[in-house]
Amino acid sequence: MSVRISVGGAAADAVRAAVPTLVADGVASKIAAHDATLWGEAAVDEASKRLGWTHAVEVSRPLVPEILALRDELRAAGVEHVVLGGMGGSSLAPEVITRTAGVELTVLDSTDPGQVRAALADRLAASAIVVSSKSGSTVETDSQRRIYEQAFREAGIDPTGRIVIVTDPGSPLDASAREAGYRVFNADPTVGGRYSALTAFGLVPSGLAGVDIAGLLDEAEAVEAALGVDSDDNPGLVLGAAISATAPLRDKLGIIADGTHIIGFADWAEQLIAESTGKEGTGILPVVLDTDSPEVTAGLPDVQLVRLVADAGEQPFHDGDEILVSGSLGAQLVTWEVATAVAGRLLGINPFDQPDVESAKIAARGLLDARPEPAPAAFVSEGIEVRGTPDVIGAASDLASAIEVLLEEVPEDGYISVQAYVDRLALPELAELRDVLAARAGRPVTFGWGPRFLHSTGQFHKGGPAVGVFLQVTAEPAEDLAIPDRPFTFGELIAAQASGDASVLADHGRPVLTLTLTADAQPGTLLGAAG
Repeated sequence: MSVRISVGGAAADAVRAAVPTLVADGVASKIAAHDATLWGEAAVDEASKRLGWTHAVEVSRPLVPEILALRDELRAAGVEHVVLGGMGGSSLAPEVITRTAGVELTVLDSTDPGQVRAALADRLAASAIVVSSKSGSTVETDSQRRIYEQAFREAGIDPTGRIVIVTDPGSPLDASAREAGYRVFNADPTVGGRYSALTAFGLVPSGLAGVDIAGLLDEAEAVEAALGVDSDDNPGLVLGAAISATAPLRDKLGIIADGTHIIGFADWAEQLIAESTGKEGTGILPVVLDTDSPEVTAGLPDVQLVRLVADAGEQPFHDGDEILVSGSLGAQLVTWEVATAVAGRLLGINPFDQPDVESAKIAARGLLDARPEPAPAAFVSEGIEVRGTPDVIGAASDLASAIEVLLEEVPEDGYISVQAYVDRLALPELAELRDVLAARAGRPVTFGWGPRFLHSTGQFHKGGPAVGVFLQVTAEPAEDLAIPDRPFTFGELIAAQASGDASVLADHGRPVLTLTLTADAQPGTLLGAAG
């Protein structure tokens, strides 16, 4: 089998307890048959429109020659560099696909003006950009398309030869792009964004960049038959039970790349699982870990570890207390999708909706429309402006005490979410905050680059268990960037997204601390205060 899973400890107990019932209920074959009743009556309407991913290989095969033909056409026109403007599942799947294949793809999943400028400055004359938006109305990708259109025209390049659109049929972007003469690929509208890795959203940018996408589909096809069979060794059932049926529920899932050839898979799995399961006060919180992250050896009772390894072995059970997973990328993509759908059934939630994602978007739009003056900082410490919810700021007097108060708000079964709304190319060291805070707090810590996580893990933050505390890091842009034909800039957009999300989190009773790096601030100061 092209995917191997071996479980131990609590995960093994969960598999032994849950999988026989899943088999008896015909869950695997019903998923393959698009049975929308598996997740309860309230989910039927949404589920009936969101199960196309189970047949993604079959549906996507005809796209392959079309994508490869366009790749050849672009190369003949001098295009050597592919950029992807996308958010959430639209960017994370192509990112893991191309990184694993060793193929260059610039993923522009940010609205930070510095990061947008860096993309525009990178070989524009030899670049093409794929703009991916399922709804066709995503503000981030619309802004990216506008700035690239302007840049191409200013360089004397016809944008219609360099901009490729991926969207659902009938979306506003579908209509406007076709009218403007752009090349458009329509994705399967029965597939939600986070399940879209093997649809046009994953295949178009990856294929244009040079990935063997036919081979990727072959890898997925190799495991599809096994995933549709009601059997005790079905890897989708086994993995779904292992991550969601532990008793008591280990609702933090630490995902560790430990010998796998796949690069960045945990980031993709994070958005799939968090957005699918984090609702109605429950869910599984994925935590992306390194082999030496503090959580790995902490023995936290609510953390289930998954190791992505080179070979999980032939034995379904082992003596450890972890889940071991190995296999090809295409096979793992579809296996984890099935496992997540199974987890939704076991948790009693609808894994295909995202009821809390829109709230942050609405709040950001409201701020963009009104464009109020930023709320004054509670205080400034070493060039870092400090704001936050009253429960955090009221007891703080400087940067270190503000972080200390936030950590004191973490409940016994809680987690810390670090959200960096900054240029990740210019400030990569901020990712070190994750391990620093995990070591200090003794609790799981997630890290997300904003605003891309708003389209994925942002659902868990509002809809999942109310046990998270939130550290936002923002930065004053050194130089802002106007968005063509829009009344706001990229700097105003990312600031509104951060402020909007903070307000929604606060409305949900979540403690929030926002730290804004001014021109005088040093990232090392923040890291020092956090430790």
